[in-house]
Amino acid sequence: MPFEIIRNDITKMKADAIVNAANPSLKMGGGVCGAIFTVAGAVNLQKECDSIGHCDVGQAVMTKGYLLPSKYIIHTAGPVWKGGDHQEDELLSSCYRNSLKLALNHKLHSIAFPLISSGIYGYPKESALQIAVSTISEFLKTSDMMVYLVVYDKTSFVLSEKLVSSVSRFIDEHYVDEMKLLRPSGRFNQIEDLRYEEIEALDQDRNFKLSMEVSAKPARSKKELGNVISDLDESFSEMLLRVIDEKDLNDVTTYKKANIDRKLFSKIRSNRDYKPSKVTAVAFAIALELNIDETGDLLLKAGYALSRSLLFDVIIEYFINEGLYDIFEINATLFHFEQPLIGA
Repeated sequence: MPFEIIRNDITKMKADAIVNAANPSLKMGGGVCGAIFTVAGAVNLQKECDSIGHCDVGQAVMTKGYLLPSKYIIHTAGPVWKGGDHQEDELLSSCYRNSLKLALNHKLHSIAFPLISSGIYGYPKESALQIAVSTISEFLKTSDMMVYLVVYDKTSFVLSEKLVSSVSRFIDEHYVDEMKLLRPSGRFNQIEDLRYEEIEALDQDRNFKLSMEVSAKPARSKKELGNVISDLDESFSEMLLRVIDEKDLNDVTTYKKANIDRKLFSKIRSNRDYKPSKVTAVAFAIALELNIDETGDLLLKAGYALSRSLLFDVIIEYFINEGLYDIFEINATLFHFEQPLIGA
């Protein structure tokens, strides 16, 4: 199952388990820990934590969720930032890895993490994010689980300054000028210009008009309806499966790289005429590491196109042009610019 970054209050998540950024003594603390204890019911939760007694830094233990929407709470003790020379990175990675193993051992299907140690423990948010994403994505290569990384607000989420700068520069060069053609005040941070639901409608309308123009041209000779149908170009599903074979990939590798659920992939594989959403189609283009022209061809099969008048599309174009196909890095960037994520 896929990995999704979302903005929410972790105590409201309806995952099988949420993760508490705990202290080693498993006592009610502040921040995320305090909020989880409060909503779950501090008296009962503290009683169960006291019966466990202790959690070493980097390890994880489990309790019931009590009054939370989630059935369980996985408590993991993150490292305090001491400058980076005290195994902080490995300990933080162990927090995610051991929490995921615990969830897997209990046959849980979904888990929600906060950005561990990035609050009062002082871990630099950019480094904390990189470790969270890399550890979770490595786990998902071999395991099926819905994993959420929950951030409370935008200040809790810090992307690489170098990446933000590069993407912003690309947006300035390719998106702003296009938007000025649409409205004089067009700027890349005015993302409210189009709701994403309208993006797919615009794409489909664009391609419908194109198909109408082509069909309006006089035919050279009449064909029987059966022959016309047999001459139809390959569908999105057919092209996707063909390219997977051409790239010497298998189904599992492809849908995991695309951050797509196995059940959704099965629907696409079994239905020649399956119509994916645009974010799903783009996710497969990234997973297959298609260039910009190949991406356009794949999207067209589903009735979409990339447009430099849409911020989402420009960001996708940036990563493809740079040859950067890490879907989790792309999604982190889309999240930063408040755009829909691809895959999940």
